[in-house]
Amino acid sequence: MIETDQSSKKGCYYLQDILNSPLFGILLSLIAFEIGYFIYRKTKIVFFNPLMAAIVIVIVFLKVFGIPYESYIKGGSMISFFLGPATVILAVPLYKQIDQLKNNTASIFAGIISGSLSAVLGIYISGKLFKLDNQLIMSLIPKSITTPIGIELSSQLGGIPSITVAAIVITGIVGAVMGPAFCRITGIKDSVAVGVAIGTSAHALGTTKAIEIGEVEGAMSGLSIGIAGIVTVIISVILF
Repeated sequence: MIETDQSSKKGCYYLQDILNSPLFGILLSLIAFEIGYFIYRKTKIVFFNPLMAAIVIVIVFLKVFGIPYESYIKGGSMISFFLGPATVILAVPLYKQIDQLKNNTASIFAGIISGSLSAVLGIYISGKLFKLDNQLIMSLIPKSITTPIGIELSSQLGGIPSITVAAIVITGIVGAVMGPAFCRITGIKDSVAVGVAIGTSAHALGTTKAIEIGEVEGAMSGLSIGIAGIVTVIISVILF
């Protein structure tokens, strides 16, 4: 009986050590994303985006097993740390589509700047009209830019990065679903214009849809992600 109790205590200690290890958060995040990617690959439904699915899986797992968020974030924060350096990869589409950028520089930058400005002002004005807390407004301002830049900008503006991530994911999914249809309804047919519109408003998630539409649309959407992120940061810093 005593040996059984000792074995149970050792098992609890081992489990506690695993939960308090950064490896737990990392493995849980990776497994959740792989499950989400598997579901998306099988269904091809935009709402089952791997990132959104991974978020839901992690939340459900922590709630069901009563695991504190503090245990998970020890490893989850390490993944978040690498989001910053990962923004360097945004230079790749810029380099690949440098000719498109040279030939349509004025129109591309006009579209991205106007799109980024309207996204920032739209959130700020709407937030004030609905009397939202200023911290919440600052958290929502980076909703239309890619996650690594959005997290950093949210922190600098005094927002809540976790809310920013959720807003970015939701914005991307809505943009991927409604973006192409909106372009058709409004009569936007030019491939460059469609790509810039989707990339500026719906970042990487929207770009995955733009790639399905066409090669030029996908390339210009990918190009817009990096530029829109930089423009949004500059606009936000100037205004706020």
